[in-house]
Amino acid sequence: MSTIETPTGDELLKALAALGNPHRMRIVAALHEGRNYVSRLAREIGMSRPLLHMHLQRLEAAGLVVGSLELSDNGKAMKFYEVAPFALTLTPQVVARAAETLTDQEPVSSPPSSATQERRQREPATGDDGASARAAPRDEKEGAT
Repeated sequence: MSTIETPTGDELLKALAALGNPHRMRIVAALHEGRNYVSRLAREIGMSRPLLHMHLQRLEAAGLVVGSLELSDNGKAMKFYEVAPFALTLTPQVVARAAETLTDQEPVSSPPSSATQERRQREPATGDDGASARAAPRDEKEGAT
């Protein structure tokens, strides 16, 4: 992201979504202390490498971290990450200006949690008027006249 006085709406959404996760905030905090490679960073923050990699991709897409592939002394490829310089100032004016530049694309959101999915499955489907959207069984005598 870099130091942007007035981010676009899409840039602001990406940055806020990326930082809106406690794991990603911890990753940025850990990388603030200095660049690190994935395996060591995963051990230091107590996270699996695949999960860390997924979070790093999200942070990198938002421009908050930068990754670089380097060869170690023994020829092994290692991916190092470091925090990209960024500064966000949030004021109502910044949000209003950013909102004017939003594209029509909806931001990618996280899938609902398993608890949310279970609750949705237990709740009866309702229509706009609050009535059940499920069809009531017809009385057999009703149709025979």
